[in-house]
Amino acid sequence: MLIPHDTRIALDTVVDLVNTAPEEDSGGVGSTDGLGDVEALYAFVRTHDISGVGNDLGNRDLRAVLDVRARFAEVFEAPDARSAADLINQLVAAAGTTPQLTDHDGYDWHVHYFAPGASVADHLAADCGMALAFMVVAGEQERLRRCEAPDCGHAFVDLSRNRSRRYCDSRTCGNRLHVAAYRARRKEAAAG
Repeated sequence: MLIPHDTRIALDTVVDLVNTAPEEDSGGVGSTDGLGDVEALYAFVRTHDISGVGNDLGNRDLRAVLDVRARFAEVFEAPDARSAADLINQLVAAAGTTPQLTDHDGYDWHVHYFAPGASVADHLAADCGMALAFMVVAGEQERLRRCEAPDCGHAFVDLSRNRSRRYCDSRTCGNRLHVAAYRARRKEAAAG
């Protein structure tokens, strides 16, 4: 599957955004919110090199981004392409998209979908929403997944050739479950 560079960056951004949400673990204790305050939002913007975002972010921006994050999480939970498309359409429409070609900061030509001067939430909703729309249009909505590790649930985009990826990170979640299964088999063999 050929994904343009800017779409891949937006997909990585939306996955990272969704994964900032606190997760409940099996013991009922929640993790901390990766976007718990305005400083964390600034850090997210810097880490993801989100262009066109000013230095005057506040609590209103944070609340708006948290709302966008929750709606993106719904896309990863969508049972089918139509449901995902409806959610994406709502996000993109609310952001007031204004597609424009740009070649800023040493990047080759690519499309920005957010309007000039858009808020950080509208920027994320438009660019990341269009990246998710690309996946639906390509018939690849099922690649928008949640980690199957029982204690994880992080979002990821399965870009494997055969659409077989089950874990957000095979070195952590996948390996941990494979080791646990191996130990269980050995224990069962020793007992039998």
